[in-house]
Amino acid sequence: MRRSETVRGNGAARSKAPAGQADTARATVNARGLVTGWSEGAQRLLGYRPAEVVGRAAARLLAEEPPAETLRALETLPRWDGTLTLLHRDGHRVAVSLLAHHLEPDSDGDGNAAAVEWLLVSPLGGPSPPPEDEPLMMPAFTESPCKMALYDTNLRLLRVNADMERTMGLPEDAMRGLRLSEIVIHPQIQWIEQHIRQALETGERQQVDTTMNLPGHRGESVWLTSLAPVRNAEGKTRGVILAAHDVTEQHLAQRRLALLNDASIRIGSTLDLSRTAQELVDVAIPQLADFATVDLLPSIEGGDEPRAGTPPSPVMLRRVAHQSVLDGCPEAVVERGKMTAYPDGTPVAECLAAGRPLIRRTGPATVVEWAAQAPDRAERVLQYGFHSVMAVPIRARGITLGVATFSRHRHPVPFEQDDLLLGAEITARAAICIDNARRYARERATSLTLQSSLLPQRLPRQAAVEFASRYLPASTQEGIGGDWFDVIPLSGARVALVVGDVVGHGIQASATMGLLRTAVRTLADVDLPPDELLTHLDDVVNRLASEAAETADSESAIAAGFRDFGDIGATCLYAVYDPVSRRCTLARAGHPSPALVTPGGTVELLDLHAGPPLGLGGLPFEATELELPEGSILALYTDGLIEARDRDIDVGLGALREVLAQPAPSLEATCDTVLKSLLPDRPTDDVALLLARTRALDAAHVATWDIRPDPAAVAETRRGVRRQLAAWHLEAAGFVAELVVSELVTNAIRHAAPPIQLRLIHDSALICEVSDASSTAPHLRRARIFDEGGRGLLLVAQLTQDWGTRQTYTGKTIWAKFPLG
Repeated sequence: MRRSETVRGNGAARSKAPAGQADTARATVNARGLVTGWSEGAQRLLGYRPAEVVGRAAARLLAEEPPAETLRALETLPRWDGTLTLLHRDGHRVAVSLLAHHLEPDSDGDGNAAAVEWLLVSPLGGPSPPPEDEPLMMPAFTESPCKMALYDTNLRLLRVNADMERTMGLPEDAMRGLRLSEIVIHPQIQWIEQHIRQALETGERQQVDTTMNLPGHRGESVWLTSLAPVRNAEGKTRGVILAAHDVTEQHLAQRRLALLNDASIRIGSTLDLSRTAQELVDVAIPQLADFATVDLLPSIEGGDEPRAGTPPSPVMLRRVAHQSVLDGCPEAVVERGKMTAYPDGTPVAECLAAGRPLIRRTGPATVVEWAAQAPDRAERVLQYGFHSVMAVPIRARGITLGVATFSRHRHPVPFEQDDLLLGAEITARAAICIDNARRYARERATSLTLQSSLLPQRLPRQAAVEFASRYLPASTQEGIGGDWFDVIPLSGARVALVVGDVVGHGIQASATMGLLRTAVRTLADVDLPPDELLTHLDDVVNRLASEAAETADSESAIAAGFRDFGDIGATCLYAVYDPVSRRCTLARAGHPSPALVTPGGTVELLDLHAGPPLGLGGLPFEATELELPEGSILALYTDGLIEARDRDIDVGLGALREVLAQPAPSLEATCDTVLKSLLPDRPTDDVALLLARTRALDAAHVATWDIRPDPAAVAETRRGVRRQLAAWHLEAAGFVAELVVSELVTNAIRHAAPPIQLRLIHDSALICEVSDASSTAPHLRRARIFDEGGRGLLLVAQLTQDWGTRQTYTGKTIWAKFPLG
């Protein structure tokens, strides 16, 4: 008697025997010992008709009690082969060579005892004698380098070589005379038998690839089976020779290569840390493991550098990702985002302490060790039948980021060394991506902090416009960009509106944005016209690019990672609005044109001269002047609002016009509607949006005098100012205002050229402006003790809130601002 390994049942084994199997005696017996199936061959062997044996005890067919060893084998082993003595219907004894397969219930069966059966097969007449045609068969077997079997024209086994006996786990005598489907119980065996029949019928060679669980083999094995018809000297087909090649190792190697290729494609598709970790476990399931987790050190998600050395015990990690072959990952003890402790002795703690991947077998004995410190994990190990765990440290650039674990509970084969190498390889690839995501998160946080500090936090209320703004950073792996906006108060109650976009992303773009915003504010303080301001700003960008290129050439800069700092460029739109004249002057440097919404709701894109982007140098900028009705809305924005990878820019502009044409209760609501309508959930570029509704100062708030170039006109001017302040109910500011007006008008009459004009503007403050035809700007100086003059501007600076000079096309204007209240 010989024992053999488990063979699982299948529906094909229980079904009715195919035609041509009458030469085999077949019977099935259930777990209660009752005969449940009886073939025509069994009737021929023992003489009983099916009605006489089906449903009755199989023991009635035994001529004698089987040996105790045989009974024990039948109780424990799922396959058995040997000889039993049975009783024929007429009473004589029959020695039967028997092969018994234990058919276990299918995975979707109810699993009760009655569902378990034995399949008993025996060739009629006992084992067939070896064929006499040795000259035909022996060369095929002696010259074969692989596992060989010879079948006759009835698909019954004639001969096998020693390699095939070892593979099948049965001697030749136990298999001779049986069909392959009676020797091995597996669905794909029927497929091989079909090809054997085709080889007999067509006389052509056949080749079959199969994957199956064979007795004596751990796990699935992959076979390349070649079939060839065997002919005698007359050319008549006498049988089929089968040659089987075990290609399991090659198949596993191909699967590992495919998994590595899959990992290189799927892992690291973004710079999102959690998504990258999830991609790792998604790749591992189900090809490598049944359950996989990624746990990271708590400091990693914030972008910080983890501490060197082994983490203290117990190891505290945060669950970032997990995946399972079961829906909903019921094996998971820890939820995503939660912290958990791994005590000493667990594979995760051992892996981190050793700094290398490892494999651990798990089972009841292991669970006892964990039960005291991690009872929930111990309970899940027993509940789902975990039997093998692989822990791999996630390391990149010399630092440990966390641990990836891979576990098996459905896959029957425990992890082996090749699995460990594969797990370490895909984890190493993921570790680089996770570290890149960590570094990106740190740089993004730094860029956001820097940009937030450089962007205006709270813009002061302006008399010229009502405004609302939004800034939305990009959420893609390119990083934070250099978009910015600003609202700058100018002299004469005017206001400057600015929107810009620095080329590039990251800290460099944020730092460059801060420099350009400061430069724009400085140039605006000089009160340059928009086209001249952009010309000076272009020079600033060129100088920054030149300095950055020189810095990048140094070894220290290259080591610090500033190779790309020479690529500096930007676009900008600068507009100046005067509420007194209601005129707006705009110029742009490669920036999208603003949209204008009239009080009637009409939306148009202003046709401005494009101008080159900042940083090209040597090219002119042109300004456009418009008169805007009071209540008009100017919409300034960056290209991230209207451009997208899956949308044409014209489509974006059309959508913007449609949204701006819709009535809204406020500019804040309009900003929200624009962003919601035009942007996806995760915009690929930064977006800056500035909406400004114009206001107007009518004649009731503005007073103008033409001054004669005569010193006597100073007194007349003072009286006119006194009357106007009284009309505005600003008598309290009269003394200081008259003194400043007197000083500025006197200087214009003495040192400048006519025409001279005085203008007072009353809004949230009182503004005094004196214009003349001279381009020479006055400046403060310290007068000596015996000097008769030189103290006027010092007096103006001390008495006013602010003062300054701006150049005009016809000369200059000196202005002073008085606070009210």
